[in-house]
Amino acid sequence: MQLEEERLVEKAIAGDSYAFELLMEKHEAKMYAVALRMCANRDDAQDCLQDAMLRIYKSLKSFKGQSSFSTWAYRITMNTCLDDLRRKKVRKAQSLDAMLELGWTPSDENDTPERHSDNAEMRRSISRAIQMLPDEMRSAVVLRDIQGFSYDEIAEILSTNVGTVKSRISRGREKLREILSSQPELFGHRSV
Repeated sequence: MQLEEERLVEKAIAGDSYAFELLMEKHEAKMYAVALRMCANRDDAQDCLQDAMLRIYKSLKSFKGQSSFSTWAYRITMNTCLDDLRRKKVRKAQSLDAMLELGWTPSDENDTPERHSDNAEMRRSISRAIQMLPDEMRSAVVLRDIQGFSYDEIAEILSTNVGTVKSRISRGREKLREILSSQPELFGHRSV
């Protein structure tokens, strides 16, 4: 699989637009997921995804293969989102519609409307809390806890060292605990 991707990268660098399309198709869903979690709204996430793809296309010749193509592409996506957030300086909460589009479904057949409402409110609260984190903490927490990247991959994506990544994640999680503990009606009996 890695060899196939390397060939696609080589062809794309040489100007093969079809190879570039294949690369983007392979990584688009995960890039969009990163953008959606960072932007917390579908329109902004889609805009950032398109901007990131354009940046990738324009800077493809500068890709030296020091990391995997996917790591490089996710780094560009993350940086595009951070640039957009800095420009807007607006923190928006994720809508319930967006969460449903991300695939939420009832966990079992006995899911009651009350339980569904509580779970939906918890997800909204968590999304709002994530949006309240400083950009550096948010990006590290999203990449680790939501996207599942390793510490090394996150360090590479964010162009920092592993110790800084671990610190940002730890501080981010602690900040999330503080924010969410102020809502005991939702999180009083659960550990966050």
